[in-house]
Amino acid sequence: MKRLGAAIIGCGSIHGVHADAIEASELGRLVCVVDIDKQRAQASAAKYDCRWYVDYLEAINDDEVDVVHICTPHYLHASMAIEAVRAGKHVLVEKPVAISVSQAQEMAQESKKHGRYIGVCFQNRFNPESQKAKEIIDSGKIGAVRGIKGVVTWFRTKEYYTQSGWRGRFATEGGGVLINQAIHTLDLMQWLGGGVKAVKGNVSTYLLGDVIEVEDTADAVLFFKNGARGIFYATNCYTTNSPVEIEIDCEKATLRIYDGTLVMEQGKSRELLVTGKASETAYKSYWGRSHAVLIDEFYRAVLSDDPRHIISVEEGMESLKIIDGIYKSSSTGNVININ
Repeated sequence: MKRLGAAIIGCGSIHGVHADAIEASELGRLVCVVDIDKQRAQASAAKYDCRWYVDYLEAINDDEVDVVHICTPHYLHASMAIEAVRAGKHVLVEKPVAISVSQAQEMAQESKKHGRYIGVCFQNRFNPESQKAKEIIDSGKIGAVRGIKGVVTWFRTKEYYTQSGWRGRFATEGGGVLINQAIHTLDLMQWLGGGVKAVKGNVSTYLLGDVIEVEDTADAVLFFKNGARGIFYATNCYTTNSPVEIEIDCEKATLRIYDGTLVMEQGKSRELLVTGKASETAYKSYWGRSHAVLIDEFYRAVLSDDPRHIISVEEGMESLKIIDGIYKSSSTGNVININ
């Protein structure tokens, strides 16, 4: 089977996860890396034995490149993805897919127009505990979903924002804890629950208000399409990065996802369905363990022209709609219909 040539745009911390996954894959090979910091690009190219560029347009016009991985600051995702598909490349973009729903819609249109796939890195869908929970819910064995709870309690320092050059501002990050840290949890909640139709929520900035203009804390009630109700809380004001908690209350049982495990409770019985620790990874534990799985699935989809296992722009847009709804609800005090 052909090995797809890959380019990674952006050589920040997350790019190493992508590069290692490509190197380990039988379906891809790393052709080049790109960064506006010449020394950073050169260091990555030396580590992974590939070419390097400073201008991303050189990478997307490289004839050996089939797939472009976008690991840049949020505000660059949409424009770079659109340029890549126009150049005939498939694209895998880190979350968020874009910083606005309108940008994501344009990406989806360009993807269809040029016949190229754009996938979104919501890798936590591929975690074993997420996959098993989805399988159980979709089977109907434990009845319909009645409610979902998602809790994210993390922390970020002043330096996390000031040293980045782009975090902490709406124009470049697109938001705060919602679009950067908690978006994976919102994606899992809507994916497991079958989609959200309306939200009511609030956002606040409790710490570092003199440093950032975005929110560090958010809470919301999510109204699902199937009649279920969700509650959501996320903050960057804690003192450590605790494991994310997700609970799914169904008619006949409750599922709990926490730190790589999945537990099912039915009455007084408690069954451990998936064991493991999210911290058992060479990378930051809150990045999840499944980038390599997602990347392999994306490459397999490109090679077979079968997009069933790609997390598409349209799917990636759902969490953006929820986030946009929470912002609007916070400013108006109203329930906001998003679908």
